[in-house]
Amino acid sequence: MANAPQRSVNHPGTLPPLEPNRPSPQPLSHTPPVVASPTPPRYPQAPPTFRPDQMHSPNLVSPSNGIRTGSPVPRMSTPPGPPVFNTPVKPAAVPFRTSPATPQPMGYSSATASSLPVSTPSYYSNGSSTGSQRDLPDVVRMEEPIAADSPYVLFSANKVLRQKKLANVASLGFGAIVSAGREISPGPQIIQRDPHRCLHCGAYSNPYTSILIGSGQWQCVICEKMNGSKGEYVAMSKDELRNYPELSLPLVDYVQTGNRRPGFVPASDSRTSAPVVLVIDECLDEPHLQHLQSSLHAFVDSLPQTTRLGVVVYGRTVSIYDFSEDSVASADVISGAKSPSAESMKSLIYGTGVYLSPMHASLKVAHEIFSSLRPYTLNVPEASRDRCLGTAVEAALAIIQGPSAEMSGGVVRRAGGNSRIIVCAGGPITYGPGSVPHSMSHPNYPYMEKTAIKWMENLGREAHRHNTVVDILCAGTCPLRVPVLQPLAKASGGVLVLHDDFGEAFGVDLQRAATRAAGSHGLLEVRCSDDIRITQVIGPGEEAHSETHETFKSDPAVCIQMLSVEETQSFSISMENKRDIESDHVFFQFAFHYSDVYQADVSRVITFKLPTVDSVSAYLQSVVDEAAAVLISKRTLLIAKTQKDAVDMRGTVDERIKDIALKFGSQVPKSKLYSFPKELSSLPELLFHLRRGPLLGNIIGHEDERSVLRNLFLNASFDLSLRMVAPRCLMHQEGGTFEELPAYDLSMQSDKAVILDHGTDVFIWLGAELSADEVKSAAVLAACRTLAEELTEFRFPAPRILAFKEGSSQARYFVCRLIPAHKDPPYEQEARFPQVRRLTAEQRRKLKSSFIEFDEESFCEWMRSLKVVPPEPR
Repeated sequence: MANAPQRSVNHPGTLPPLEPNRPSPQPLSHTPPVVASPTPPRYPQAPPTFRPDQMHSPNLVSPSNGIRTGSPVPRMSTPPGPPVFNTPVKPAAVPFRTSPATPQPMGYSSATASSLPVSTPSYYSNGSSTGSQRDLPDVVRMEEPIAADSPYVLFSANKVLRQKKLANVASLGFGAIVSAGREISPGPQIIQRDPHRCLHCGAYSNPYTSILIGSGQWQCVICEKMNGSKGEYVAMSKDELRNYPELSLPLVDYVQTGNRRPGFVPASDSRTSAPVVLVIDECLDEPHLQHLQSSLHAFVDSLPQTTRLGVVVYGRTVSIYDFSEDSVASADVISGAKSPSAESMKSLIYGTGVYLSPMHASLKVAHEIFSSLRPYTLNVPEASRDRCLGTAVEAALAIIQGPSAEMSGGVVRRAGGNSRIIVCAGGPITYGPGSVPHSMSHPNYPYMEKTAIKWMENLGREAHRHNTVVDILCAGTCPLRVPVLQPLAKASGGVLVLHDDFGEAFGVDLQRAATRAAGSHGLLEVRCSDDIRITQVIGPGEEAHSETHETFKSDPAVCIQMLSVEETQSFSISMENKRDIESDHVFFQFAFHYSDVYQADVSRVITFKLPTVDSVSAYLQSVVDEAAAVLISKRTLLIAKTQKDAVDMRGTVDERIKDIALKFGSQVPKSKLYSFPKELSSLPELLFHLRRGPLLGNIIGHEDERSVLRNLFLNASFDLSLRMVAPRCLMHQEGGTFEELPAYDLSMQSDKAVILDHGTDVFIWLGAELSADEVKSAAVLAACRTLAEELTEFRFPAPRILAFKEGSSQARYFVCRLIPAHKDPPYEQEARFPQVRRLTAEQRRKLKSSFIEFDEESFCEWMRSLKVVPPEPR
C-alpha cells in the first residue's frame, strides 16, 4: 500500500536543508523544569501567600502564550457547527480501567522539518520575527510510538480509514470512550507550572510536537501553527527535552495547588472536610426501617473522623437534627408544604443549634438519632403517604451553605470537592414543592408531573451551583415515580439507584456514595485534526457556554461542562471524517479541567496519534470489538427511552448487523447469504447480548427499573458498560480456580458452580449434584462469593450478589441472561464453547436433557435469520 504524501504545514515558504557541520545557536541560560516529587506532601510547594492584589484565575496560562485574561472566569470561543449533545443522568460506576495510568517515557528521533516557516522568531520574542533564514535552529520532531492504549481513553479502532464514504458507515461508526480517570497520584506526569498552549487553537504541547530547539518554538499538531515557549524549550539536544514530561508522556497532569480564586480560602484537611447530609424518609414500615437503621449505624461507623455529618428526616414535615445535645436526639421542625423562606432558614442557622458536626464529636449523637426513628403507624398505603422530599433537600442545601456564605469581606471558606446530599427514599414525593398526586389516575396528573419535573431539575441545578451532589438511593416495593426524581439527581451530577430493600447492598452503596472522590468545576475539551468531526457526545455533562472557558483565536474544540468529576463516569464521543484524509496520521487531544478534592486546579491532558489506512481489512483488524459494541449500545440506548422504543431498537440492531455484513463482508458464492467480517468476530455476539439482555430485552418488567438502568448505562465507565451489555461467565474448577467461558447455557453443568457478572447484578449458580454435597457446596459457594466481592469491590452502584441452586425459582434470573446454545448442533457448540469437548458422552447427554425447550433463538439461529453467516470465533 502506497502512503499518501504528507500534508504540508499551512505556513509560507519551506525550511531549507540545515548545514550539518554548523553548530546550533547557543541558548541563554536555561533551567530544566522541576518535576513533582513523589514524596509527601501530595503537591509539594511553598505555602501560598494570599494578597488581594495578586489573586489570579485558575487554570489560566500566561498572556504571553496567547491567552486573554480579562476575566476571572476562563473563556474560549464556541466551535462552529456544534455536535449534538445528549446528557443523560450521571451514574457512578467502576473506574475506567482497573490500573492507574503509568505511561512510560518514549524514544525520540530528530529530523529536519521540510515544512516549517522560513522566518523563525527567537526564543525571547515569543512570536516576533527577528532572525534571518541563515540563523534557523535545528528541529526536533517527536516520532513517538503510536499509543493505541490508555487507561482513560479507548478508541473503537486503532486506525482511521482515509476514505470518507467507508469511514462514515453509520452501522459501525468510529469514536472513543473517555474518562477523567483516577485521582492524581505522585509521579513524573505531574507538572506544577502553566502549560504551553497553542495561540490559535488552544491545544497543548505534547509528545508529537515538532520543536525548533534553538528558539524554543513548537508546532501545534492540531492546527499546525507555530508557537513560542518563552524560551523554555530552548535546548542543546533532544535529550534535554526529555526532562519535560509533556514532551515524553502521552498523559500529563498540570496542577496548581495555590488556589488563586478571588475570595477563596482553602480549608484544612479538605479531602475529608466536605459535608455529607443524609435526607431520610420516615414513612417506612417496621421491616424496612429496621434494615435502614442497621445500614445507617454501619454507615456512620465507616466515616472518617473529620467528615461533617448532617441528618434531615422528612415525611409531612421536615426535621433538621441538632448535634449540640450530647445524649439525646433533638430536631428543629419546619413545614413541608412549601419551600422554607430565607428568613426562617437564617434564624435556624444563626441559632444555637449545630446541624453539621464532625464525626469525632458527634458519633454518639448520630447513633441516638438513628435509634430514635420510628415506623409509620397510620393506616395509609405506602404510595399515598405524604413525603415532602423537595423541601427536605432545600433544607439540606441551606445547612450545607451555612453562615459561611456571609463572611465579612466576601471571603468564603469552602471545602474541597463536592458536598453530598444522600437521600434514602422509600416512596414517591407526594407533598410540598415538586410533588405529584398519589394516584396516576388524577385528572391533572400529566400537567402536575411536568411541573414537578421542572421544579426538581431547577433544584438540582441550584445544588450544582453550590457544588453539592444529590444522590438518591431508593429501596422497597413502592413505585417511586422515577421520572420526577431523576432530574434532581441528574442536574446536580448525582445518581439515582434502586434497591430491593434497605439491607446489605443498600448499606454498601450508602458508604461508597459518601466516600467516592469527586471534583468540581469540571470541563472537558476535545480537539481533533481538521479532517475529523465530532458528531455526538453522550455522558454526564452538557454543552459548555463560551463564558465558562478560555478564548483562543480559532478554537475547534468541543467543550463539555461536566456535572461532576469522578473516576466512575465516562463520555462516549462519536466522530466521522469531514473529507477523504490525505495525511498519514490524525491527532486527538482530550483535556479535563477541574478542581479536585484537595482544592488543586488540575488540567489532565491526554494526546493520541492514530495512523490512517486505505485498506479496509487493515482498518477492521484494528477495530476493538468491545469498545465498538459499547459505543453502538450507548447510541442505541439513547433513543430507547420507553419499552416501545426498546422493541424498535431491537430491529435497529438487526439492521445494523445486516448493513455491516453488506458493507464490509462478502457474499457467499451461489447464495444470498453474506459472511460477517471475520475481523469483527466478537461484535455480533456482544450486540446479541444487548438485544436480549436487560437493556433492550424483556428481562426487566417495571418501567422505573428500565429507566434507572438506562441512565446508569449511558454514563457508566467502559468496564461497567461492557459488563451491562455482555455478562462475564466464570466457572469454578477443582482446586479453587476459575475458568472464564462464553456466557452460554452450556455452562450450566450439574457438578459445577458458575459466577455470572452482569454489571449491576452478580449471580452465583450451584449445580444440583454439587449442592447435594453440603460441605463441598459450602466451600465452593464461599469461594465464589469471595471472588464476586473482589470483582465488584470498587463498583458503584454496588451490584446485588444473588446465590441460588439449580432448579430454584430464582435461577430464572441467571438462565435468561445466557445464550441458549444447547439448540445448536454439536460442531457449533464445540467451536464456540470448547469446554464441552472435555465432557464425556454421558455428561453431554445429561447436560442436554437438563434444558427446558423454548422458542428463543440461539446466537447462530439469529444470525442466519438475518441472512448472515456468523463469523468463526477467534
